[in-house]
Amino acid sequence: MNDKTVRDLRQPSAASPRGEPPKITFPCDYPIKVVGDADEEFVAMVCQTVTRHDPTFDPKDIQVVDSRNGRFQSVRLTIRATSEAQLQALFSELKSSGLVHMVV
Repeated sequence: MNDKTVRDLRQPSAASPRGEPPKITFPCDYPIKVVGDADEEFVAMVCQTVTRHDPTFDPKDIQVVDSRNGRFQSVRLTIRATSEAQLQALFSELKSSGLVHMVV
């Protein structure tokens, strides 16, 4: 019999005994990926929304990647996160836009 132990990934690790997300120390640089329909307005809307929540955001630092079939786009960017409330408000506004499918 093999002596190696296998950790059940469905169980919280010892570092997060209650399955809580890791704590973030603010302020920090926070990477975000926004996925939506490939649309002329999508990238502009993401940049405008992010700028409302982080006035220091520079849109020239984004990366836009088209899906294989060109139907979707992902916008990768980094903001200066100052609080959990800021992140929640940004995520909520992006999701409510109607153009965004997922924010990671």
